[in-house]
Amino acid sequence: MTAGIMCRRFSGPSYRAAAFSTTTRSWGKKIFLRKTEECQSTKERNKESKPPVKLRLWKPPEYRVFFNPLAYPGAKCVYHGNASVGLEDGLLESDYSTIGAKQVRNTYSITCSRRLSSTRNTLLDLENNKALSTQASSMQPTRSVPVKDDEQIANVEDYDTKEDPRTFQKQRPEYRSLCYSRYELPDPLSMEECNHILQKVAVLKSSLKPGTIADYFLRLSCLPEEQRLGMMSNARFAMLCRYGVENIQAFDISELIAVLRAFVGLAIPPMHSMLNVYETECCRRAWNMNLDQQLLVADLWRCLGRVVPRYLEIVLSYVNLHWKNLTLPQLVQLVYIIGEGRKAPEELVQKLDVLVLKQLDSLNLEEVGAICLGFFKSQNGLSEQTMRKIGDKVSARVADISNYALVNVLKMFRYTHVDHMDFLKQLGNVVPPRIPTIGIQGVMHITLACSALHYLNEKVMNAVAASVPPRAAYCRSKDIAKLLWSFGCLNYEPPNAEEFYASLEEQMHAKLNEFNKFPEHLLTCLLALTFAKRFPYDLIDYALSPGFLKLSSKSKFELQKDFFTLDGTVEIECPDYKGHRLTPQFRQEVAEMLWDLAKKENCMKVDITEAFSLLQDMLGGPQYIKHHMILPHTRSTDLEIHLDANQKPLPFNSEAASTVKLELKENGVVLTDDLMTQLVKGKVQSHSLMSGTENKIEMQIEERETTQEQSLSTWNHFSFTDGVPLTGDILNALTKSKMSSEGPHAPLSKQQTGGMKLAVQVSNRNHYCYGSKHLLGLHSLKRRQLSRIGYVVIEIPFWEWFPLLRHSRSEKLSYLHYKLFGSLV
Repeated sequence: MTAGIMCRRFSGPSYRAAAFSTTTRSWGKKIFLRKTEECQSTKERNKESKPPVKLRLWKPPEYRVFFNPLAYPGAKCVYHGNASVGLEDGLLESDYSTIGAKQVRNTYSITCSRRLSSTRNTLLDLENNKALSTQASSMQPTRSVPVKDDEQIANVEDYDTKEDPRTFQKQRPEYRSLCYSRYELPDPLSMEECNHILQKVAVLKSSLKPGTIADYFLRLSCLPEEQRLGMMSNARFAMLCRYGVENIQAFDISELIAVLRAFVGLAIPPMHSMLNVYETECCRRAWNMNLDQQLLVADLWRCLGRVVPRYLEIVLSYVNLHWKNLTLPQLVQLVYIIGEGRKAPEELVQKLDVLVLKQLDSLNLEEVGAICLGFFKSQNGLSEQTMRKIGDKVSARVADISNYALVNVLKMFRYTHVDHMDFLKQLGNVVPPRIPTIGIQGVMHITLACSALHYLNEKVMNAVAASVPPRAAYCRSKDIAKLLWSFGCLNYEPPNAEEFYASLEEQMHAKLNEFNKFPEHLLTCLLALTFAKRFPYDLIDYALSPGFLKLSSKSKFELQKDFFTLDGTVEIECPDYKGHRLTPQFRQEVAEMLWDLAKKENCMKVDITEAFSLLQDMLGGPQYIKHHMILPHTRSTDLEIHLDANQKPLPFNSEAASTVKLELKENGVVLTDDLMTQLVKGKVQSHSLMSGTENKIEMQIEERETTQEQSLSTWNHFSFTDGVPLTGDILNALTKSKMSSEGPHAPLSKQQTGGMKLAVQVSNRNHYCYGSKHLLGLHSLKRRQLSRIGYVVIEIPFWEWFPLLRHSRSEKLSYLHYKLFGSLV
């Protein structure tokens, strides 16, 4: 129910009245306001009524006001049944000083209904004065600054995430029609002018024209920031917002844009319900706008901080039809908007890639950085041809590019994995002196790009390591993780390693709460530290605890493999660790998952399958070799071979051996004249092929190929004109009695157990830093752990093996024999 208030105006200057209290009876009788002292005397009598609402009012002569408690700062809402009862607001004292007698007599009524005439079911939160001012003030970015800090470092770390990406917009005047600039605002508005505008709103009310509403919004947005929040808590500003919503369909496009521009200046909170109406109207009008207007509206929404996927979808559909007509500024601004929206249709992205390549020579370096950032944020890569031209352009003028644009270009090279050596070499000359002037987030992206490209430049890494300790407190959990990962991945220890790692480990402990929100970052940190042979037991214990495992299950990333790698590493390298460990069931499930992935990837690679097949033949069969994951937590496969004390292969692969035995039992052995001759002569000639020259081996191979016989083996094999190869195992099976214990599956003797286990690794380029033989962190960790558990690691390096794949079979066999046995001498 509404409360009637009678106010009398006394002669003399206006003044702020004392606080009053009123209640509303259930039968709707009006209660007149009395002085505070009178209200106190009736306090006990009103206890059973609704809670009192304290107001501050000014009393114009004979002026009846239907008040709205929502319109007053500090007032409480009083609801009696229907929440949509019409309420009215009071006037500020300062407003009355300029109101004439005629205006005072002109009473007005405002129906602040929850249901607006033109937009049903839309809630105007602006009715609540405190809500808007509080929300607007919360929009100001805050940064936690360390107590003890150098002023110069603080200035470097002062990064504006909204303004810095827009630097390119200052490069050309054409961008003025495409984007909002906070530096091109009209002259500031005085408080007196602000009050005058608000008074006009109160007088004109529903007769306000759309153009007038837009003009008032624009002028009010020029109010100084320190006075803006107070103005926005004024009930008349809420009236203006309400009339804007009610007249929104009467706005022409320029007026609609003007209102959005004013909202940016006023810092309207992005989630404010009023903006829902404007977003819907922008979507409805999008096809009636030209491209400049579409991009400007998209930019205004970006400046408001509001995500408008539906509007962007409409704009991109329009652009997809008119993409050939894009001017250079329109292209760059569009890519920027796409990046801020985080997605775009693949078909349009490909068209834009073509335009970027075509316009690249005309782009300046800041625009190149904006293009790279836009594609990167939308998770779309530029083509290799475009990236190489970008590398050519930037490397020729790398000294002129800004830090921000340089970091963005590196992001795109990291995303596309395009190696441009001229550009990468320039980094070693340009980046180290700039590191102290680049914010820690930019430094992180530089090192992360180097690690993603597997490019190790010691000058760059040393400069980064030297700059991190004094700025470690500015690192987010993500920055800590990526910095540690970059050094660990590249398997590089800087000169100040102790100071570098100590500063970041200290921040890991300080930011545990942040790691709880992003558990993937803590795992990244710990894995990177294990690469560097560092094991903070307390953090490892926390990461492997059931509570953190449960917490990480809610992450959008698949973290099971990371947990498995960390746990397996601790088991091998930390025998004195007594903390939490993964359950056997968890390890078994992840190991099976990794093996399934390996069978689809590693087991299908030509270089690995070729080496595996040849080694099988060379050693005597599949029972002498096994292709599997010796250390499943290292996520890659090896070829395992066992040798006895005399460096002869041992048949340890029981699964493959049982398969061979079954085949022999079912099919038997084809006895030929050659086989009988060999049986009579004995096994003394078993090594004749090994002692022959390479030409003889080649002739025998060609002869076997023409007769379509089984593959040649260079270890303990014989070759025949038909039938099957005669191996030492077959000779034993034919010449020994059935009760002999010297068969291929007999238990190993003590002499045999004194041999060694080999882990043969067929490496590739991704195991090493770019253009070098410096092993990466994960693969270095794997070899380290294989040695710890008793394996001898033998590498078949890609720079030797890949060229041999095109050579003859005998050359590959000779090479493998040398690598396997020559390296053991």
